[in-house]
Amino acid sequence: MQGQGWNYGDLFDALGAAVPADSPALIHGDRLVSWADFTIRTNRLARTLLERGCRTGSKVAFYLRNSPAYSETLAACFKARLVHVNVNYRYVADELHYIVDNSDAEVVVYDAEFADRVADIQQRLPAVHSWLEVSQDGAVASPATGFAEDYETQLATGDGSPLALSRSEDDLFFLYTGGTTGMPKGVMWAQGDHWRIGRAGAAASPDGTQPATPAEHVANVVRRGPGPKLIPCCPLMHGTGLFSGITMLAQGGCIATLTQPSFDPVELFETVERHEATALAIVGDAFGKPMLRLLDEQPGRFRIDSLQSILSSGVMWSPEVKLGLLRHHRDMVLTDSFGASEAVGFGRSDTTGDGETEVARFVLGEGCKVLTEDFREIKPGSDEVGFVARSGPIPRGYYKDPEKTAKTFPVIDGVRYSMPGDFCRVEADGTLVLLGRGSVCINTAGEKVFPEEVEEALKTHPAVADALVVGVPDDKWGQMVTAVVQPEAGQEPESETLRQHVRSQLAGYKTPKAILLKSDLERASNGKANYKAITAFARSQLDR
Repeated sequence: MQGQGWNYGDLFDALGAAVPADSPALIHGDRLVSWADFTIRTNRLARTLLERGCRTGSKVAFYLRNSPAYSETLAACFKARLVHVNVNYRYVADELHYIVDNSDAEVVVYDAEFADRVADIQQRLPAVHSWLEVSQDGAVASPATGFAEDYETQLATGDGSPLALSRSEDDLFFLYTGGTTGMPKGVMWAQGDHWRIGRAGAAASPDGTQPATPAEHVANVVRRGPGPKLIPCCPLMHGTGLFSGITMLAQGGCIATLTQPSFDPVELFETVERHEATALAIVGDAFGKPMLRLLDEQPGRFRIDSLQSILSSGVMWSPEVKLGLLRHHRDMVLTDSFGASEAVGFGRSDTTGDGETEVARFVLGEGCKVLTEDFREIKPGSDEVGFVARSGPIPRGYYKDPEKTAKTFPVIDGVRYSMPGDFCRVEADGTLVLLGRGSVCINTAGEKVFPEEVEEALKTHPAVADALVVGVPDDKWGQMVTAVVQPEAGQEPESETLRQHVRSQLAGYKTPKAILLKSDLERASNGKANYKAITAFARSQLDR
Protein backbone atom coordinates (compact mmCIF):
# COMPACT_ATOMS: atom_id res chain seq x y z
CA MET A 1 0.00 0.00 0.00
CA GLN A 2 1.15 3.59 -0.66
CA GLY A 3 0.90 4.59 3.02
CA GLN A 4 -0.70 3.90 6.37
CA GLY A 5 -3.35 6.63 6.07
CA TRP A 6 -7.00 5.87 5.40
CA ASN A 7 -7.55 6.68 1.72
CA TYR A 8 -10.09 4.81 -0.38
CA GLY A 9 -7.89 4.86 -3.46
CA ASP A 10 -5.15 3.08 -1.52
CA LEU A 11 -7.66 0.66 -0.02
CA PHE A 12 -9.15 -0.24 -3.39
CA ASP A 13 -5.65 -0.84 -4.80
CA ALA A 14 -4.83 -3.18 -1.91
CA LEU A 15 -8.17 -4.98 -2.03
CA GLY A 16 -7.89 -5.42 -5.78
CA ALA A 17 -4.68 -7.38 -5.23
CA ALA A 18 -5.97 -9.38 -2.25
CA VAL A 19 -9.61 -10.28 -3.00
CA PRO A 20 -10.09 -13.38 -5.21
CA ALA A 21 -10.11 -12.23 -8.81
CA ASP A 22 -13.45 -13.79 -9.66
CA SER A 23 -15.28 -12.35 -6.64
CA PRO A 24 -18.15 -10.09 -7.76
CA ALA A 25 -17.66 -6.36 -7.20
CA LEU A 26 -20.65 -5.03 -9.16
CA ILE A 27 -23.86 -6.64 -10.41
CA HIS A 28 -26.52 -5.00 -12.57
CA GLY A 29 -29.19 -7.26 -14.07
CA ASP A 30 -27.35 -9.96 -16.04
CA ARG A 31 -24.08 -8.03 -15.97
CA LEU A 32 -21.34 -8.92 -13.46
CA VAL A 33 -18.06 -7.07 -12.93
CA SER A 34 -15.52 -9.14 -11.01
CA TRP A 35 -13.05 -7.57 -8.59
CA ALA A 36 -10.29 -8.24 -11.13
CA ASP A 37 -12.20 -6.39 -13.86
CA PHE A 38 -13.28 -3.66 -11.43
CA THR A 39 -9.64 -3.03 -10.55
CA ILE A 40 -8.43 -2.89 -14.14
CA ARG A 41 -11.35 -0.80 -15.39
CA THR A 42 -11.13 1.79 -12.62
CA ASN A 43 -7.37 2.12 -13.08
CA ARG A 44 -7.90 2.74 -16.80
CA LEU A 45 -10.55 5.37 -16.15
CA ALA A 46 -8.38 7.07 -13.53
CA ARG A 47 -5.55 7.35 -16.05
CA THR A 48 -7.92 8.65 -18.72
CA LEU A 49 -9.17 11.43 -16.46
CA LEU A 50 -5.62 12.48 -15.58
CA GLU A 51 -4.58 12.39 -19.22
CA ARG A 52 -7.49 14.71 -20.07
CA GLY A 53 -6.05 17.39 -17.80
CA CYS A 54 -7.50 16.64 -14.37
CA ARG A 55 -5.21 17.28 -11.41
CA THR A 56 -5.41 16.50 -7.70
CA GLY A 57 -8.64 18.04 -6.45
CA SER A 58 -10.34 18.36 -9.85
CA LYS A 59 -14.10 17.81 -9.66
CA VAL A 60 -16.07 15.14 -11.54
CA ALA A 61 -19.86 15.44 -11.73
CA PHE A 62 -21.94 12.24 -11.65
CA TYR A 63 -25.27 12.66 -13.48
CA LEU A 64 -26.12 8.97 -13.25
CA ARG A 65 -28.71 6.50 -12.11
CA ASN A 66 -27.63 3.43 -10.16
CA SER A 67 -25.38 1.31 -12.35
CA PRO A 68 -21.84 -0.12 -12.41
CA ALA A 69 -20.66 3.15 -13.99
CA TYR A 70 -21.41 5.06 -10.78
CA SER A 71 -19.23 2.84 -8.59
CA GLU A 72 -16.51 2.53 -11.22
CA THR A 73 -16.25 6.29 -11.69
CA LEU A 74 -16.26 6.81 -7.93
CA ALA A 75 -13.38 4.37 -7.46
CA ALA A 76 -11.50 5.97 -10.36
CA CYS A 77 -11.88 9.38 -8.70
CA PHE A 78 -10.51 8.01 -5.43
CA LYS A 79 -7.55 6.47 -7.25
CA ALA A 80 -6.79 9.60 -9.32
CA ARG A 81 -7.29 11.94 -6.30
CA LEU A 82 -10.29 13.61 -7.95
CA VAL A 83 -13.45 14.83 -6.21
CA HIS A 84 -16.83 13.13 -6.62
CA VAL A 85 -19.76 15.53 -7.17
CA ASN A 86 -23.24 13.99 -6.99
CA VAL A 87 -25.97 15.39 -9.22
CA ASN A 88 -29.61 14.49 -8.68
CA TYR A 89 -30.69 12.75 -11.88
CA ARG A 90 -34.10 14.41 -11.57
CA TYR A 91 -32.51 17.82 -12.11
CA VAL A 92 -33.17 19.58 -15.39
CA ALA A 93 -31.26 22.33 -17.19
CA ASP A 94 -30.92 25.16 -14.65
CA GLU A 95 -30.56 22.88 -11.63
CA LEU A 96 -28.02 20.75 -13.47
CA HIS A 97 -26.08 23.82 -14.54
CA TYR A 98 -26.03 25.14 -10.98
CA ILE A 99 -24.42 22.02 -9.50
CA VAL A 100 -21.82 21.58 -12.25
CA ASP A 101 -20.94 25.27 -12.19
CA ASN A 102 -20.98 25.68 -8.40
CA SER A 103 -18.74 22.63 -7.90
CA ASP A 104 -16.23 23.79 -10.58
CA ALA A 105 -16.55 20.39 -12.24
CA GLU A 106 -14.17 19.71 -15.11
CA VAL A 107 -15.66 16.35 -16.13
CA VAL A 108 -19.30 15.27 -16.39
CA VAL A 109 -20.22 11.58 -16.59
CA TYR A 110 -23.88 11.17 -17.55
CA ASP A 111 -26.40 8.54 -18.59
CA ALA A 112 -27.36 8.55 -22.27
CA GLU A 113 -31.01 9.11 -21.38
CA PHE A 114 -30.03 12.58 -20.15
CA ALA A 115 -28.19 13.56 -23.34
CA ASP A 116 -30.76 16.22 -24.31
CA ARG A 117 -30.53 17.89 -20.89
CA VAL A 118 -26.74 17.90 -21.04
CA ALA A 119 -26.78 19.33 -24.56
CA ASP A 120 -28.93 22.22 -23.31
CA ILE A 121 -26.25 23.43 -20.91
CA GLN A 122 -22.96 22.31 -22.48
CA GLN A 123 -22.20 25.71 -24.01
CA ARG A 124 -22.77 27.41 -20.63
CA LEU A 125 -20.06 25.33 -18.92
CA PRO A 126 -16.72 26.21 -20.54
CA ALA A 127 -14.77 24.84 -17.55
CA VAL A 128 -15.91 21.29 -18.37
CA HIS A 129 -13.30 19.81 -20.68
CA SER A 130 -14.61 16.22 -20.83
CA TRP A 131 -18.08 14.72 -21.18
CA LEU A 132 -18.48 10.94 -20.90
CA GLU A 133 -21.76 9.31 -21.93
CA VAL A 134 -22.82 5.99 -20.36
CA SER A 135 -25.01 3.73 -22.51
CA GLN A 136 -28.07 2.12 -21.00
CA ASP A 137 -26.77 -1.47 -21.18
CA GLY A 138 -23.08 -0.81 -20.55
CA ALA A 139 -22.16 -1.49 -24.19
CA VAL A 140 -19.90 0.57 -26.44
CA ALA A 141 -22.00 3.20 -28.20
CA SER A 142 -21.65 6.41 -30.15
CA PRO A 143 -22.92 9.41 -28.15
CA ALA A 144 -25.74 11.34 -29.76
CA THR A 145 -24.15 14.65 -28.84
CA GLY A 146 -21.24 16.00 -30.84
CA PHE A 147 -19.10 16.86 -27.83
CA ALA A 148 -19.24 13.70 -25.64
CA GLU A 149 -17.18 10.54 -25.70
CA ASP A 150 -18.32 7.01 -24.98
CA TYR A 151 -17.68 5.94 -21.39
CA GLU A 152 -17.21 2.26 -22.13
CA THR A 153 -14.55 2.97 -24.77
CA GLN A 154 -12.38 4.64 -22.14
CA LEU A 155 -12.45 1.53 -19.93
CA ALA A 156 -12.10 -1.15 -22.62
CA THR A 157 -8.39 -0.79 -23.31
CA GLY A 158 -5.25 0.74 -21.86
CA ASP A 159 -3.03 0.32 -18.82
CA GLY A 160 -4.99 -1.27 -16.00
CA SER A 161 -2.17 -1.42 -13.46
CA PRO A 162 -2.27 0.63 -10.23
CA LEU A 163 -1.36 4.30 -10.50
CA ALA A 164 1.91 5.39 -8.88
CA LEU A 165 0.36 8.14 -6.76
CA SER A 166 0.94 9.18 -3.18
CA ARG A 167 -2.54 9.80 -1.79
CA SER A 168 -3.76 11.49 1.39
CA GLU A 169 -6.38 11.08 4.11
CA ASP A 170 -7.32 14.66 3.28
CA ASP A 171 -8.41 13.82 -0.28
CA LEU A 172 -12.02 14.97 -0.60
CA PHE A 173 -15.30 13.87 -2.05
CA PHE A 174 -18.42 16.06 -2.16
CA LEU A 175 -21.98 15.27 -1.17
CA TYR A 176 -24.38 17.96 -2.38
CA THR A 177 -27.43 18.37 -0.19
CA GLY A 178 -30.93 18.32 -1.61
CA GLY A 179 -31.47 22.04 -1.19
CA THR A 180 -34.56 21.95 1.06
CA THR A 181 -33.47 25.33 2.48
CA GLY A 182 -32.12 27.30 -0.46
CA MET A 183 -29.77 26.09 -3.15
CA PRO A 184 -27.92 22.77 -2.70
CA LYS A 185 -24.65 22.99 -0.79
CA GLY A 186 -21.56 20.87 -1.37
CA VAL A 187 -20.56 19.09 1.84
CA MET A 188 -16.81 18.41 1.80
CA TRP A 189 -15.87 15.03 3.27
CA ALA A 190 -12.23 14.02 3.76
CA GLN A 191 -11.75 10.33 3.09
CA GLY A 192 -9.95 9.71 6.37
CA ASP A 193 -12.80 11.25 8.35
CA HIS A 194 -15.38 9.28 6.41
CA TRP A 195 -13.54 6.00 7.01
CA ARG A 196 -13.50 6.63 10.75
CA ILE A 197 -17.26 7.12 11.01
CA GLY A 198 -18.00 4.16 8.69
CA ARG A 199 -18.31 0.52 9.67
CA ALA A 200 -16.27 -1.17 6.94
CA GLY A 201 -13.32 -1.89 9.23
CA ALA A 202 -15.40 -3.22 12.11
CA ALA A 203 -17.60 -5.27 9.75
CA ALA A 204 -14.60 -7.17 8.38
CA SER A 205 -12.86 -7.52 11.73
CA PRO A 206 -13.16 -10.89 13.53
CA ASP A 207 -13.94 -9.19 16.85
CA GLY A 208 -15.94 -6.24 15.51
CA THR A 209 -13.30 -3.63 16.31
CA GLN A 210 -11.73 -1.11 13.99
CA PRO A 211 -8.36 -2.21 12.54
CA ALA A 212 -5.31 -0.15 13.47
CA THR A 213 -3.91 0.06 9.94
CA PRO A 214 -5.07 -0.42 6.34
CA ALA A 215 -2.83 -3.49 6.08
CA GLU A 216 -4.60 -5.04 9.06
CA HIS A 217 -7.97 -4.29 7.46
CA VAL A 218 -7.00 -5.98 4.19
CA ALA A 219 -5.75 -9.00 6.14
CA ASN A 220 -9.12 -9.13 7.93
CA VAL A 221 -10.96 -9.08 4.60
CA VAL A 222 -8.86 -11.95 3.27
CA ARG A 223 -9.34 -13.94 6.49
CA ARG A 224 -13.12 -13.41 6.42
CA GLY A 225 -13.54 -14.86 2.95
CA PRO A 226 -16.33 -14.04 0.44
CA GLY A 227 -17.56 -10.51 0.90
CA PRO A 228 -21.10 -9.33 1.65
CA LYS A 229 -23.49 -8.18 -1.07
CA LEU A 230 -25.41 -4.92 -0.80
CA ILE A 231 -28.45 -3.81 -2.77
CA PRO A 232 -28.83 -0.01 -2.48
CA CYS A 233 -32.56 0.39 -3.08
CA CYS A 234 -32.10 4.15 -2.89
CA PRO A 235 -30.01 6.21 -5.34
CA LEU A 236 -26.22 6.13 -5.07
CA MET A 237 -26.28 9.88 -5.72
CA HIS A 238 -27.80 10.43 -2.26
CA GLY A 239 -26.00 10.03 1.06
CA THR A 240 -27.58 6.77 2.24
CA GLY A 241 -26.80 4.97 -1.01
CA LEU A 242 -23.39 6.56 -1.50
CA PHE A 243 -22.11 5.96 2.03
CA SER A 244 -23.38 2.38 2.19
CA GLY A 245 -21.88 1.69 -1.25
CA ILE A 246 -18.46 3.04 -0.25
CA THR A 247 -18.57 0.98 2.93
CA MET A 248 -19.41 -2.20 0.99
CA LEU A 249 -16.59 -1.80 -1.54
CA ALA A 250 -14.15 -0.83 1.21
CA GLN A 251 -14.62 -4.27 2.77
CA GLY A 252 -14.15 -6.13 -0.50
CA GLY A 253 -17.85 -6.72 -0.99
CA CYS A 254 -20.28 -6.36 -3.88
CA ILE A 255 -22.87 -3.76 -4.90
CA ALA A 256 -25.89 -5.12 -6.80
CA THR A 257 -27.93 -2.33 -8.38
CA LEU A 258 -31.55 -2.56 -9.52
CA THR A 259 -32.28 -1.92 -13.18
CA GLN A 260 -35.71 -0.26 -13.06
CA PRO A 261 -35.82 3.56 -12.97
CA SER A 262 -38.36 3.46 -10.12
CA PHE A 263 -38.19 1.24 -7.07
CA ASP A 264 -39.82 -2.12 -7.75
CA PRO A 265 -40.07 -4.46 -4.72
CA VAL A 266 -40.58 -7.47 -7.02
CA GLU A 267 -37.25 -6.79 -8.75
CA LEU A 268 -35.66 -6.20 -5.36
CA PHE A 269 -36.64 -9.53 -3.85
CA GLU A 270 -35.90 -11.41 -7.07
CA THR A 271 -32.41 -9.87 -6.98
CA VAL A 272 -32.01 -10.78 -3.30
CA GLU A 273 -32.87 -14.40 -4.08
CA ARG A 274 -30.85 -14.65 -7.28
CA HIS A 275 -27.61 -13.25 -5.84
CA GLU A 276 -28.10 -14.13 -2.17
CA ALA A 277 -27.77 -10.51 -1.10
CA THR A 278 -26.84 -9.96 2.53
CA ALA A 279 -27.73 -6.28 3.02
CA LEU A 280 -30.18 -3.63 1.82
CA ALA A 281 -30.02 0.15 2.07
CA ILE A 282 -33.37 1.93 2.08
CA VAL A 283 -34.81 5.30 3.11
CA GLY A 284 -37.62 4.72 5.57
CA ASP A 285 -41.22 3.86 4.82
CA ALA A 286 -41.09 5.03 1.20
CA PHE A 287 -39.23 1.77 0.55
CA GLY A 288 -40.19 -0.28 3.59
CA LYS A 289 -43.96 -0.08 3.08
CA PRO A 290 -44.07 -1.43 -0.50
CA MET A 291 -41.58 -4.15 0.51
CA LEU A 292 -43.80 -5.22 3.39
CA ARG A 293 -46.98 -4.99 1.33
CA LEU A 294 -45.56 -7.37 -1.30
CA LEU A 295 -44.34 -9.85 1.29
CA ASP A 296 -47.71 -9.78 3.05
CA GLU A 297 -49.65 -10.21 -0.19
CA GLN A 298 -47.44 -13.03 -1.51
CA PRO A 299 -45.98 -14.85 1.51
CA GLY A 300 -43.39 -17.46 0.63
CA ARG A 301 -42.92 -16.28 -2.95
CA PHE A 302 -39.39 -14.95 -2.37
CA ARG A 303 -36.49 -16.54 -0.57
CA ILE A 304 -34.90 -13.78 1.50
CA ASP A 305 -33.10 -15.79 4.18
CA SER A 306 -29.69 -14.57 2.92
CA LEU A 307 -30.47 -11.08 4.21
CA GLN A 308 -28.61 -10.22 7.38
CA SER A 309 -29.34 -6.51 7.66
CA ILE A 310 -31.39 -3.61 6.35
CA LEU A 311 -30.10 -0.08 6.89
CA SER A 312 -32.32 2.98 6.71
CA SER A 313 -31.30 6.61 7.06
CA GLY A 314 -32.58 10.03 6.15
CA VAL A 315 -36.23 9.82 7.26
CA MET A 316 -38.18 8.09 10.00
CA TRP A 317 -38.82 4.36 9.61
CA SER A 318 -42.05 3.43 11.38
CA PRO A 319 -42.04 0.70 14.04
CA GLU A 320 -44.96 -1.12 12.42
CA VAL A 321 -43.06 -1.57 9.15
CA LYS A 322 -39.93 -2.80 10.93
CA LEU A 323 -41.82 -5.39 12.92
CA GLY A 324 -43.77 -6.41 9.82
CA LEU A 325 -40.57 -7.11 7.88
CA LEU A 326 -39.21 -9.13 10.77
CA ARG A 327 -42.31 -11.35 10.64
CA HIS A 328 -41.08 -12.54 7.24
CA HIS A 329 -37.45 -13.05 8.27
CA ARG A 330 -36.57 -12.80 11.94
CA ASP A 331 -32.81 -13.31 11.53
CA MET A 332 -32.17 -9.74 10.35
CA VAL A 333 -30.90 -6.66 12.12
CA LEU A 334 -32.86 -3.56 11.09
CA THR A 335 -30.76 -0.46 11.67
CA ASP A 336 -32.31 2.99 11.69
CA SER A 337 -29.39 5.41 11.44
CA PHE A 338 -29.77 9.05 12.44
CA GLY A 339 -27.49 11.14 10.25
CA ALA A 340 -27.32 13.82 7.59
CA SER A 341 -25.17 14.92 4.69
CA GLU A 342 -23.26 17.01 7.23
CA ALA A 343 -22.57 14.22 9.74
CA VAL A 344 -23.07 10.54 10.40
CA GLY A 345 -23.59 8.75 13.69
CA PHE A 346 -25.86 11.09 15.64
CA GLY A 347 -27.70 8.04 16.86
CA ARG A 348 -28.93 4.61 15.85
CA SER A 349 -31.63 2.10 16.64
CA ASP A 350 -31.14 -1.63 16.06
CA THR A 351 -34.21 -3.85 15.92
CA THR A 352 -34.09 -7.64 15.81
CA GLY A 353 -36.60 -10.45 15.86
CA ASP A 354 -35.26 -12.07 19.03
CA GLY A 355 -38.47 -11.88 20.99
CA GLU A 356 -38.66 -8.09 21.05
CA THR A 357 -42.13 -6.63 21.40
CA GLU A 358 -41.07 -3.02 20.92
CA VAL A 359 -38.85 -1.38 18.37
CA ALA A 360 -35.59 -0.05 19.79
CA ARG A 361 -35.20 3.71 20.18
CA PHE A 362 -32.41 5.96 19.05
CA VAL A 363 -29.38 5.98 21.33
CA LEU A 364 -27.13 9.04 21.20
CA GLY A 365 -23.91 8.27 19.35
CA GLU A 366 -20.37 8.73 20.57
CA GLY A 367 -19.24 12.35 20.46
CA CYS A 368 -22.84 13.56 20.18
CA LYS A 369 -24.74 16.03 22.34
CA VAL A 370 -28.03 17.91 22.23
CA LEU A 371 -27.51 21.66 22.54
CA THR A 372 -29.76 24.70 22.85
CA GLU A 373 -29.46 27.59 20.43
CA ASP A 374 -27.00 29.27 22.79
CA PHE A 375 -24.91 26.04 22.89
CA ARG A 376 -25.96 24.92 26.37
CA GLU A 377 -26.10 21.14 26.73
CA ILE A 378 -29.58 19.79 27.46
CA LYS A 379 -29.99 17.51 30.43
CA PRO A 380 -31.71 14.15 29.82
CA GLY A 381 -35.33 14.12 30.93
CA SER A 382 -35.63 17.92 31.00
CA ASP A 383 -38.22 18.07 28.17
CA GLU A 384 -36.19 20.86 26.57
CA VAL A 385 -35.85 20.82 22.80
CA GLY A 386 -32.44 21.28 21.23
CA PHE A 387 -30.24 20.66 18.21
CA VAL A 388 -28.24 17.48 17.90
CA ALA A 389 -24.50 18.10 17.49
CA ARG A 390 -21.58 15.83 16.70
CA SER A 391 -17.84 16.26 17.17
CA GLY A 392 -15.02 14.02 15.93
CA PRO A 393 -14.85 12.89 12.27
CA ILE A 394 -17.11 15.41 10.53
CA PRO A 395 -16.96 17.21 7.16
CA ARG A 396 -14.60 20.09 6.48
CA GLY A 397 -17.52 22.39 5.67
CA TYR A 398 -19.50 23.58 2.66
CA TYR A 399 -17.67 24.20 -0.61
CA LYS A 400 -17.18 27.92 -1.29
CA ASP A 401 -19.54 28.95 1.52
CA PRO A 402 -17.63 30.04 4.66
CA GLU A 403 -20.70 31.78 6.16
CA LYS A 404 -22.88 28.67 6.16
CA THR A 405 -19.89 26.57 7.18
CA ALA A 406 -19.40 28.70 10.29
CA LYS A 407 -23.09 28.37 11.19
CA THR A 408 -23.42 24.62 10.66
CA PHE A 409 -19.97 23.65 11.95
CA PRO A 410 -19.45 25.91 14.98
CA VAL A 411 -16.51 25.73 17.36
CA ILE A 412 -17.78 25.45 20.97
CA ASP A 413 -15.28 25.57 23.83
CA GLY A 414 -12.51 24.72 21.41
CA VAL A 415 -14.33 21.71 19.90
CA ARG A 416 -15.69 21.73 16.35
CA TYR A 417 -19.20 20.33 15.89
CA SER A 418 -21.61 19.56 13.09
CA MET A 419 -25.12 20.92 13.73
CA PRO A 420 -27.30 20.43 10.62
CA GLY A 421 -30.43 21.70 12.40
CA ASP A 422 -32.22 18.55 13.57
CA PHE A 423 -34.41 19.11 16.62
CA CYS A 424 -34.81 16.46 19.31
CA ARG A 425 -35.42 15.82 23.00
CA VAL A 426 -33.34 13.61 25.28
CA GLU A 427 -35.25 11.21 27.51
CA ALA A 428 -34.16 10.45 31.07
CA ASP A 429 -32.59 7.18 29.91
CA GLY A 430 -30.50 9.01 27.29
CA THR A 431 -32.52 7.96 24.24
CA LEU A 432 -33.57 10.50 21.61
CA VAL A 433 -36.99 11.64 20.44
CA LEU A 434 -36.52 13.01 16.93
CA LEU A 435 -38.62 16.02 16.02
CA GLY A 436 -37.40 16.92 12.54
CA ARG A 437 -35.36 19.54 10.75
CA GLY A 438 -35.68 23.08 12.08
CA SER A 439 -36.10 24.53 8.60
CA VAL A 440 -39.60 23.02 8.31
CA CYS A 441 -40.68 23.64 11.92
CA ILE A 442 -44.18 25.18 12.13
CA ASN A 443 -44.91 28.12 14.44
CA THR A 444 -48.61 28.05 15.25
CA ALA A 445 -49.93 30.59 17.80
CA GLY A 446 -46.47 30.76 19.35
CA GLU A 447 -46.09 26.97 19.69
CA LYS A 448 -43.50 25.00 17.73
CA VAL A 449 -44.76 21.95 15.88
CA PHE A 450 -42.30 19.57 14.26
CA PRO A 451 -43.82 18.00 11.13
CA GLU A 452 -42.24 14.56 11.45
CA GLU A 453 -43.79 14.03 14.88
CA VAL A 454 -47.30 14.62 13.47
CA GLU A 455 -46.54 12.65 10.30
CA GLU A 456 -45.54 9.59 12.31
CA ALA A 457 -48.76 9.80 14.31
CA LEU A 458 -50.84 9.99 11.13
CA LYS A 459 -49.03 7.05 9.54
CA THR A 460 -50.05 4.76 12.38
CA HIS A 461 -53.64 4.95 11.13
CA PRO A 462 -54.40 1.90 8.92
CA ALA A 463 -56.00 4.02 6.18
CA VAL A 464 -52.88 6.19 5.75
CA ALA A 465 -50.12 5.11 3.37
CA ASP A 466 -48.04 8.26 3.79
CA ALA A 467 -48.36 11.76 5.20
CA LEU A 468 -46.59 15.11 5.14
CA VAL A 469 -47.31 18.06 7.42
CA VAL A 470 -46.64 21.72 6.57
CA GLY A 471 -47.44 25.17 7.86
CA VAL A 472 -49.86 27.28 5.81
CA PRO A 473 -50.21 31.04 6.45
CA ASP A 474 -53.22 31.84 8.59
CA ASP A 475 -54.55 35.11 10.06
CA LYS A 476 -55.46 33.52 13.39
CA TRP A 477 -52.67 30.99 13.97
CA GLY A 478 -49.80 32.60 12.06
CA GLN A 479 -49.18 29.19 10.53
CA MET A 480 -51.90 26.55 10.38
CA VAL A 481 -50.81 22.94 10.86
CA THR A 482 -51.90 21.23 7.66
CA ALA A 483 -51.57 17.56 6.75
CA VAL A 484 -51.49 16.16 3.23
CA VAL A 485 -52.32 12.46 3.37
CA GLN A 486 -51.80 9.73 0.80
CA PRO A 487 -54.49 7.12 1.57
CA GLU A 488 -53.99 3.39 1.32
CA ALA A 489 -55.42 1.96 -1.90
CA GLY A 490 -59.21 1.94 -1.82
CA GLN A 491 -59.38 4.07 1.34
CA GLU A 492 -60.76 7.57 1.79
CA PRO A 493 -60.39 8.42 5.49
CA GLU A 494 -62.48 11.20 6.99
CA SER A 495 -60.56 14.29 8.15
CA GLU A 496 -62.13 14.28 11.60
CA THR A 497 -61.28 10.61 12.08
CA LEU A 498 -57.62 11.33 11.34
CA ARG A 499 -57.64 14.43 13.55
CA GLN A 500 -58.94 12.42 16.49
CA HIS A 501 -56.33 9.77 15.80
CA VAL A 502 -53.55 12.37 16.07
CA ARG A 503 -55.13 14.01 19.12
CA SER A 504 -55.07 10.66 20.92
CA GLN A 505 -51.27 10.63 20.63
CA LEU A 506 -50.15 14.28 20.65
CA ALA A 507 -51.01 17.60 22.25
CA GLY A 508 -54.05 19.36 20.83
CA TYR A 509 -52.13 22.23 19.23
CA LYS A 510 -50.21 19.69 17.13
CA THR A 511 -53.39 18.29 15.59
CA PRO A 512 -53.77 19.37 11.94
CA LYS A 513 -56.39 22.06 11.46
CA ALA A 514 -56.84 20.87 7.89
CA ILE A 515 -56.26 17.48 6.28
CA LEU A 516 -56.05 17.13 2.51
CA LEU A 517 -55.95 13.92 0.49
CA LYS A 518 -53.49 13.43 -2.37
CA SER A 519 -52.80 10.25 -4.33
CA ASP A 520 -49.04 10.89 -4.60
CA LEU A 521 -46.91 12.94 -2.20
CA GLU A 522 -44.17 13.33 -4.83
CA ARG A 523 -41.33 12.23 -2.60
CA ALA A 524 -37.86 12.33 -4.11
CA SER A 525 -36.31 9.13 -5.42
CA ASN A 526 -34.49 8.72 -2.10
CA GLY A 527 -37.77 8.86 -0.18
CA LYS A 528 -37.28 12.35 1.19
CA ALA A 529 -40.14 14.80 1.38
CA ASN A 530 -40.62 17.65 -1.05
CA TYR A 531 -42.03 20.08 1.51
CA LYS A 532 -41.89 22.97 -0.94
CA ALA A 533 -44.18 21.23 -3.44
CA ILE A 534 -46.54 19.97 -0.72
CA THR A 535 -46.81 23.45 0.80
CA ALA A 536 -47.68 24.89 -2.61
CA PHE A 537 -50.33 22.18 -3.06
CA ALA A 538 -51.84 22.85 0.38
CA ARG A 539 -51.92 26.61 -0.18
CA SER A 540 -53.62 26.19 -3.54
CA GLN A 541 -56.24 23.82 -2.09
CA LEU A 542 -56.93 26.14 0.85
CA ASP A 543 -56.74 29.30 -1.26
CA ARG A 544 -53.91 30.73 0.84
